[in-house]
Amino acid sequence: MRIAITGSTGLIGSALSRSLLADKHEVVRLVRRGPATPDEVRWEPERGYVDTAGLFGVDAVVHLAGAGIGDHRWTAAYKKTLRDSRVLGTAAIAEAAACLDTPPGVLVCGSAIGIYGDTGDRRVDERTPPGDGFLAGLCQEWEDAAAPAEEAGIRTVFARTGLVVAREGGAWGRLFPLFKAGLGGRLGDGRQYWSFIALHDEIAALRHIIDTPELSGPVNLTAPEPLTNRDVTAAMGRILHRPTLASVPAPALRLALGEFSQDVLGSQRVVPRRLLDSGFSYAFPEIDGAIRAALSVGQ
Repeated sequence: MRIAITGSTGLIGSALSRSLLADKHEVVRLVRRGPATPDEVRWEPERGYVDTAGLFGVDAVVHLAGAGIGDHRWTAAYKKTLRDSRVLGTAAIAEAAACLDTPPGVLVCGSAIGIYGDTGDRRVDERTPPGDGFLAGLCQEWEDAAAPAEEAGIRTVFARTGLVVAREGGAWGRLFPLFKAGLGGRLGDGRQYWSFIALHDEIAALRHIIDTPELSGPVNLTAPEPLTNRDVTAAMGRILHRPTLASVPAPALRLALGEFSQDVLGSQRVVPRRLLDSGFSYAFPEIDGAIRAALSVGQ
């Protein structure tokens, strides 16, 4: 297959590219500069520009680009950056795909379980409506921006990803050094649910979505059973053989992170109903295996 990817240098995009290339698929990378190699295609998401000639013959588009949620404090300016990078980028990709003479068979748009808001102890799946808060609203706008592709008849999937267990980046990439140094511990009271997924399973799920014609609309990319932050903290300490006595009180998190602390302390008990129903098989469904996979060579 010929598959176009935005965000191909990010944690998930780079891993997906490696996986596809290892199986002899052709990967087309959308970049925000002049193409340096034949497999690169220019796009400028803020301007709504995509070099559609470079997308000729693509079978699938996987759209993963977006500014990092936890990279900066949520000032008004950074909130705009978060929104523009997702909403404008998705609109540009969806419109480009829709206008191709031969559109791709599927558009997989990155999204996040943040769309459900704080769910407390309640288990939620793809049938649950969007919640409240900045992230929930952002995710809804993000997904709505793909409307041109849906209206053109392109199978469109929203990959609502949870917390990816990986050493190379994302939230877990920040946790590993702290826990290895013996400084890891629960956040707040630790009772909030974390819906995690191993990086290996994240990539396998994205490829499963591409290859499964009956999947469209929202699909949660999380492990089958979410755990509390206390449970995750205990697992990290157990596997890394480090104490986990430290904790970060909720007031300190609010002071350090501002509005973003609401989501760090919030609880999201999200289950992947549609992945499971479609026959997807997890390599690392439990937290111990996911952590060990992230620590293994070559992950």
